[in-house]
Amino acid sequence: MIKAYAKSDVGKIRERNEDAFYISNPLDEVQLYMLADGMGGYNGGEIASKLAIQSARKYIETNFAQIEKDKDSIIQLLGSSIEYANMIVYEKSKENKELEGMGTTLELCLIYNNKAYIGHIGDSRIYRIRKSFIRKLTQDHSYVQKLVKDGEITQEQAEHHPKKNMLMKALGCNAFVEPDVMIKGFLKDDIIVMCSDGLTNLVNQEQIYQVAKGNIEQATKELVQMANDKGGYDNITVMIIKNI
Repeated sequence: MIKAYAKSDVGKIRERNEDAFYISNPLDEVQLYMLADGMGGYNGGEIASKLAIQSARKYIETNFAQIEKDKDSIIQLLGSSIEYANMIVYEKSKENKELEGMGTTLELCLIYNNKAYIGHIGDSRIYRIRKSFIRKLTQDHSYVQKLVKDGEITQEQAEHHPKKNMLMKALGCNAFVEPDVMIKGFLKDDIIVMCSDGLTNLVNQEQIYQVAKGNIEQATKELVQMANDKGGYDNITVMIIKNI
């Protein structure tokens, strides 16, 4: 059985919350969890994140029954749902001058047969806690992460780099998008943490692990509070999913 909780907060500086999330009903056939962190002037970020989640969700729920339930088919479904959401957000941004350039990160996690099928674009993150280890499953699609990958700076330097929030990839900014898609085991007692960078810019991986391994409903609130206590410079969204 899967249990999931989420908490989203505007933070201390921003006027509106441009993060969005979705948790499916525990009784639904498709166990789907989604998180998006929007960006763009006017209210573009808010529109982009909600639209991305609605579109990807609709695509998956409409097509899941028709596909073979093997790994390749589910991965392909996830990739296609992100491409579809990208098209919807991109076309919306073209309709209205004030929404030009809007975009969003998108994290998808579809749980089926003790596997987590993950889709990722942007710099929101997904972690998995198993026993006494936490592991980041996603790679940030950011300029700074590219510098780390190329060996130009260390991971420690990346944490405080001035261009930390510059994205190399986001959903809805271009006509085509290449998301990361992957399969990870999701066994009994495993925990998945999905979060926007409003959390990870202020709360480190070890702190996330220490809090999330406890009561997961309480942990979502506690992690949001920790980010706010450290400045709350951005919207903060945390989702915790446990296989109990």
